[in-house]
Amino acid sequence: MERQSHNGQLRKLRQHFHREAVGKRDRQSSDRQLRVLAYSLVPSPGASPDEDWNTLHAEAEQHGYAIGARLHDVAVPVPTTYFPGSRTGRSVYTPPWQRPGWREVDRQIRGAFAEGVIVLDRHNISSDDDEYRAVIKHLGERYQAFVHLVIPEEPTAPT
Repeated sequence: MERQSHNGQLRKLRQHFHREAVGKRDRQSSDRQLRVLAYSLVPSPGASPDEDWNTLHAEAEQHGYAIGARLHDVAVPVPTTYFPGSRTGRSVYTPPWQRPGWREVDRQIRGAFAEGVIVLDRHNISSDDDEYRAVIKHLGERYQAFVHLVIPEEPTAPT
């Protein structure tokens, strides 16, 4: 139950910054599409992000977003001891701000080339709740930008 409410809080935080970005756009020019960056975390160096990008493009089209750049990184696992006490049962990867593709996402949003980033699910950003929350808050509070997920936060199945 605690996990469900935690995911609900993360979803509400994400939606809050989305509403702010929409409001800002409406005050400036309501006929302009929100610009997003498509971001993917692929499982290995040989894997292609094309399938992810097709899904992200369809989602962006459905929501009326214009995709600026398509960026990706390769998932590099780190020892789970890196996050002592982490409750996540999923793989833990290099933190987003240490990945070249994600740093470019941040740079483009900081430069006002996009109002948000679209990803498949939160695990493309981080499986660690605190790290994921920090990314949402960083983009939202610093740049009035948002994170859009194709697959919203959902509770993990009990083990």
